[in-house]
Amino acid sequence: MTDPGERQKQAARGARWTVLACAGVVLGMGGLALASAPLYDMFCKATGYGGTPQIGAAPGASTGEALAPVTVRFDTNVAKSLSWRFKPEQSRVEAVPGQTATVFFKVTNTGPAPATGIAVFNVQPDLMGSYFVKVQCFCFDEHTLQPGESAEFPLVFYVDPRLRQDPDIGSLSEMTLSYTYYPSKNGSPVAEVAKPRAASNF
Repeated sequence: MTDPGERQKQAARGARWTVLACAGVVLGMGGLALASAPLYDMFCKATGYGGTPQIGAAPGASTGEALAPVTVRFDTNVAKSLSWRFKPEQSRVEAVPGQTATVFFKVTNTGPAPATGIAVFNVQPDLMGSYFVKVQCFCFDEHTLQPGESAEFPLVFYVDPRLRQDPDIGSLSEMTLSYTYYPSKNGSPVAEVAKPRAASNF
């Protein structure tokens, strides 16, 4: 027969292990949650998943094979909380796969105070992202503009010629590169927080 004091000690030990196991699970899940965004971002950059363009050097010499051009359209947006005007100098270009193209974007601070912003981007259709290669880009860099100040930023890119060999999307003739400028805090874009709807009386 076990003495009651011993049973209490075993119960306390069991409770302690349960608490430690639960705390370990909570900490592990928190760590995974914190690591998931950077890991997903690295995955997208490596694979072009989700319309994330590739980053690379300028293409080598052309093989001489004429490839059908791709119309690259540029879509620019600015978060409501950032008083900036943001436009491409050309709304689209005809990009020949394997040849670099350069497009300038103009940004103006129309607000009464200095503001810092950061641009994020994606390519649509999503599958085209792995064939859109940026050689030089202003995205993910913080830019601070004084009231009324304007700046021009270049995008140098090319469309990977392997696009034309892709059995799923090789025949597509258009893609859209979409940029959105957000306010920046500590080098990261600050997305707008949705305001709660007013309570309904119904």
